[in-house]
Amino acid sequence: MPCSAYQRLLGFAGKFAVVLILGFLILPAVVVTIAAFNDKAILSFPPQAWSWRWFAKAIAYQDFRDGFRNGLVVTAWSSSLALVIGAMFAFALHRYTFRFKKVLEAILVSPLVIPHFTVGLGFLILAAQIGWNRGFAVVIACHVVLVLPFVLRSVYVSLRNLDQSYERAAASLGASPLRVLLTITLPLLVPGLVSGWLFAAMLSFNEFTASLFVTSQRTQTLPVAMYNYVREFADPSMAALSVMYIVATAALIVFANAFLGLGKVLNIEQSR
Repeated sequence: MPCSAYQRLLGFAGKFAVVLILGFLILPAVVVTIAAFNDKAILSFPPQAWSWRWFAKAIAYQDFRDGFRNGLVVTAWSSSLALVIGAMFAFALHRYTFRFKKVLEAILVSPLVIPHFTVGLGFLILAAQIGWNRGFAVVIACHVVLVLPFVLRSVYVSLRNLDQSYERAAASLGASPLRVLLTITLPLLVPGLVSGWLFAAMLSFNEFTASLFVTSQRTQTLPVAMYNYVREFADPSMAALSVMYIVATAALIVFANAFLGLGKVLNIEQSR
């Protein structure tokens, strides 16, 4: 077989494999989306009749509404705190050289490899040892630890893509380090900061494994409320809520990519 024909065949096989993998990943979401419009109270596929009733029920269910409100509170605090902490650590790791720098970086990104249930259990034990109940403070602290690596990555990549000649020019004109930071560095880092906050917010709002350990009935987030619901009921309300999750998350990602350029923030494409 000629080399060019072999290369074309290999390229076609690679594309076909990618399509199969993407189809395998997307298929469950497609099935859940179709099942969400089932008219019957029992999950069945494909639906014999179509209805929006389960979307209305999911929105009206009190535990879901409380979980959604709690999730917004936890997400707002945890993503904002993670943004401030992660940005400071990213700046220090990028601009300075000091002892145990690699150790600090490894500790900061360790939640990426540590199972989330381990983090949640650790915070539950810690809270019990110091006499804290499972209030919002414990949940927020747990979520900050979990989403911090994503903020750190986003801001760190933005710092690497930042042209430091602007900072040096401002400093040469007499600007103080604080003024350079506020008027030059931070405005140039806005895409990375906002992207890091969005990723942290999405991950925090969807976090379940660790939240199951650190939340109570009063502080349970929406994923925990969904878990408690599915233990008792088997109607398509969960499918309807999952569809709303998918649509909201996809909309946030499309927004971030359109206005912030996720390719550069994630270092997928080089800055020009």
